[in-house]
Amino acid sequence: MNSLPRWMGALDRKLVRELWRMKIQALAIAFVIAGGVAVHLLAAGMLSSLQETRRTYYERYLFADIWAPTVRAPQHLIADIRRIEGVQAATTRIRVPALFAMEGMSAPATGEVLSLPDVGEAAVNRLHLVRGRLPAPGQRSEAVALQAFADAHGLEIGDTVPATLYGGRRRLTVVGIALSPEHVYAIGPGQFVPDDRLFGVLWMRRGALAQAVNQDEAFNEAVVRLSRDASEPAVIAELDRLLEPYGAPGAYGRADQISDAFVSSEIDQLATMGRVLPPIFLLVAAFLVNVVVSRLIAVQRAGIGLLKAFGYRDRDIIGHYLKLVAAIAATGVLIGGTAGIWLGRSMAELYMEYYRFPFLLFQADPADYATVVGVAMLTVMGGAALAVRRAAALNPAEAMTPAPPPDYSRTAGAWITRIKVLDQQSRMILRQIVRWPLRAALTVAGIAASGALLIGTMSMMDGIEVMIDSSFNVSNPHDVSVSFIEPRSRGALFSLAREDGVLASEPFRVVPVRLRHGAREERVAITGAPQDGTLSRMVDRHNRPVWPHPGGLILSSDLAAKLQVRAGDLVEAQVTEGRRPLLSLPVASVTTSYIGSQARMELQDLNRALGEGSQISGVWLTVDADRTEALYARLKETPQIAGVGLQAEAAKKLAAMLDENLGRSILIFVFFASLIASGVVYNTVRISFAERQRELASLRVLGFSRADVSYILLGEVAFLTLLALPLGAAAGTGLAWYLAHAMSSDLFRLPFAIAPATFGVAGAVVVLITVVASLMVRAQIDRLDMAEALKTGE
Repeated sequence: MNSLPRWMGALDRKLVRELWRMKIQALAIAFVIAGGVAVHLLAAGMLSSLQETRRTYYERYLFADIWAPTVRAPQHLIADIRRIEGVQAATTRIRVPALFAMEGMSAPATGEVLSLPDVGEAAVNRLHLVRGRLPAPGQRSEAVALQAFADAHGLEIGDTVPATLYGGRRRLTVVGIALSPEHVYAIGPGQFVPDDRLFGVLWMRRGALAQAVNQDEAFNEAVVRLSRDASEPAVIAELDRLLEPYGAPGAYGRADQISDAFVSSEIDQLATMGRVLPPIFLLVAAFLVNVVVSRLIAVQRAGIGLLKAFGYRDRDIIGHYLKLVAAIAATGVLIGGTAGIWLGRSMAELYMEYYRFPFLLFQADPADYATVVGVAMLTVMGGAALAVRRAAALNPAEAMTPAPPPDYSRTAGAWITRIKVLDQQSRMILRQIVRWPLRAALTVAGIAASGALLIGTMSMMDGIEVMIDSSFNVSNPHDVSVSFIEPRSRGALFSLAREDGVLASEPFRVVPVRLRHGAREERVAITGAPQDGTLSRMVDRHNRPVWPHPGGLILSSDLAAKLQVRAGDLVEAQVTEGRRPLLSLPVASVTTSYIGSQARMELQDLNRALGEGSQISGVWLTVDADRTEALYARLKETPQIAGVGLQAEAAKKLAAMLDENLGRSILIFVFFASLIASGVVYNTVRISFAERQRELASLRVLGFSRADVSYILLGEVAFLTLLALPLGAAAGTGLAWYLAHAMSSDLFRLPFAIAPATFGVAGAVVVLITVVASLMVRAQIDRLDMAEALKTGE
């Protein structure tokens, strides 16, 4: 630092020397700024990348705006559908559930087979071929497989897939492997987590599939793309009117399409993350800069007075310290920008594992860079401006006069002096805190903020554990869920109950409805379950079972909020299958549901309301884990089974997905929260050391040991850290509550939960950081040159 170029001004050389001398302090502040910048770029960049990727993918492959399922409608209706005002393109197709007997896997894989036009590509929902080709026209056994399913089973071009379609067994040859815009998040009906081994999608030529499932000259689903200025509700209403005679349950838009709903949920969570967390980092950085610059000016007041005496103007002094802060902020922005891009690219690779796009490149919008750089610089410079004004206001004569020693003879200082139970060093610590109460309060606030951020982010993992335990182990403790192609009599229950390995069984009935209350309407399915059933039930937030009153309906709290109903209200349920009765049902109770929206009735009440006798849609089973092989083999051969859900696999997959996806984000936040604690604690101790070098040297001359002197300095920050821990716990609890609500969506609702271990880990991290920062300063105390320190206050 002694060989700085001569062309640099005196203040600029002073600036470089100061930055070098306080390099660790400066880096601590820069890393806090970097945390805010990186989190903002990660959230904003990933958000814009997902949005742009989804928009481009959907447009390029003609993703549908509306789906209109039906039971069986004549093909000639396509002309009427295309004439509906607002319809840009439309096509009809066949969509059927399937069971796949995959080699090397005992459990049955479920999925669906969709039709492609007999010639060429589809006008809506085109495929992106990864390799291979589309089935040849007229070929009855060729199919294209979804890439996720193919990769999970190692399928290559030419391999065969045994499939059961409406009771018929077929061996389909894979001629192509593809991605689909409507299977970005490939998940089966009623499931909430993708499992590429257990759910697959195949595409066949229409003629071949129609022959296999008896749908010649007919379709069971229409898909529609809208023109730019079309009204989605109006087109849906017209489609419902046109298809109602053919058993249509009701058309729906993208908001209810399961794959797009999951992508939209992820986008909403990224937006929330970007809105909530970066401001915390930047505000703490502004606080740190204010504290550091204020105390640096206090330490250098004599030097500032000397500069003014030599003719330097106020704006020169202000510019000097603002340059110091700008250099630190620029370093933080550079580190944060680099880290944000690197983290964003890593997250993009992770997203590609769950959201199957042909491409997903992390690329933050230039406006995002400009915004975060501008906000970071303004926030930090604003924090510095308040402190720099004090430097400009110093009078040279006053500044060059040593500050008067503190007077502890009055008020709290005198009271502390008389506390005989404390040793002399402890009384010194308390007097120092009393002397600078605002400084102590700001230090406590900074440490508490880091603890709160640690608790708030780690609590999301606690919420995930509660959600999985409640949804799978308490609400749905069954092992296997078997769904039928269409409702069957209770004889199907008795047949499955007698299978080898089945320990317990309970039937259920699922009925699609439109629930209405006033002007509000929601598309849901009412599940009918046995009264006092044990294999699937709704529970309250304390995991206590909630049972419906006779003829009554239980609604999940999110569904009740959408309909604006509460217990005791009446809702209309327009059934959208079979005879389509209109039911008037009382809401018996409203309770918690963490996954999806739920409406539940007693099974016999639902059967009675539908006037259909003892019909069931499926069966929940508890099975002997040692005897599942024969059971799974039997299920694969049963023609009326549409799907098989395995609870243990679903719970394991959901936990793994959330741990890897959300868990990686939480680790990033925990790391940056630790940087906040490091920045606050280290700067507090280091500046205190700079301010009190003369005092500490005097104590050493008077006979105090290095341990005594270290205790006086480091005991203060230890005491303030202990004060900050309960405040951080309280603030972290509030942040955890906010994040639980802000990060919830229509698909998942994160419960507010904080495990005791979370408080313990957060406290331990803060204490560990305090110890490490204190040891770093302790090393400087041991190297203190007493003679040099006694010569000058700087």
